[in-house]
Amino acid sequence: MTFKIRTALLASALVLGAALSAQAARTDIVIGMQLEPPNLDPTGGAAAAIDEVVYANVFEGLTRYRSDGSIAPALASSWDISTDGLIYTFHLQSGVKFHDGTDMNAEDVKFSLDRARAEDSTNAQKALFKGIASVDVVDPLTVKVTLSDPNGGFITNMAWGDAVIVAPESIATNTTNPIGTGPFTFTEWVKGDKIVISKNPNYWGEAVALDKATFKFISDPTAAFAAMMAEDIDAFPGYPAPETLPQFAADPRFSVVGGNTEGETILAMNNKDEHFKNVKIREAVAHAINRQEII
Repeated sequence: MTFKIRTALLASALVLGAALSAQAARTDIVIGMQLEPPNLDPTGGAAAAIDEVVYANVFEGLTRYRSDGSIAPALASSWDISTDGLIYTFHLQSGVKFHDGTDMNAEDVKFSLDRARAEDSTNAQKALFKGIASVDVVDPLTVKVTLSDPNGGFITNMAWGDAVIVAPESIATNTTNPIGTGPFTFTEWVKGDKIVISKNPNYWGEAVALDKATFKFISDPTAAFAAMMAEDIDAFPGYPAPETLPQFAADPRFSVVGGNTEGETILAMNNKDEHFKNVKIREAVAHAINRQEII
């Protein structure tokens, strides 16, 4: 069975529990997460945990990433690019509805892109939209995007979680009650515990195999290990206790999958702190860190 649920690998390993390792005929899944998202609007927050839950599950963009990193059509079934590379004409999928029953059309695409590139935009990846000169609705299923300069990466930019298509009717509440077009609908968010999404029976595309997915927040490494061993969690991307991975690898109930990530962990000093205001102290800390040992 192929589970069509997208989660990002934010660390070096993914631990799969017994049910998934055996490819059991399940219609639900429980995913472990280290961090709880601060909100559920990927167009207004920088936290990676937001996309881990909603990207390609609840929200979709004009294009999307395939598992191999290539770009595929999503809400745009196809697109044309002018010979000078400045005009992108997107042809939208027909019959797409938001989870509240409203139609997704070219006006929603224009709203989403104009909102993302607006001067007061809080989009974490506002630079993705910087080169857009104008967005014009040609007809309900056709949108023309004009760039100020050619950008060979524009189609890729439209696949980012920050570029998903949202509706003006629901944007105000997307932080806590996300309304998208994806194969899953938002069900509940128990703060400090879990987020549940459910199969969208009216999805415009290929139906997903799962009826329900639960994202369980477990930041404590000891608790994460215990949850996996008890088989309370089916999979844990970015597993927080790497020292226990050999134990999982030796247990036939589990599979450990290693991978790469584009995620970065930044260690910085707060220059407003009374101690770190002193450049000599900052230099001393910098000299004291063994960078090679960390790497």
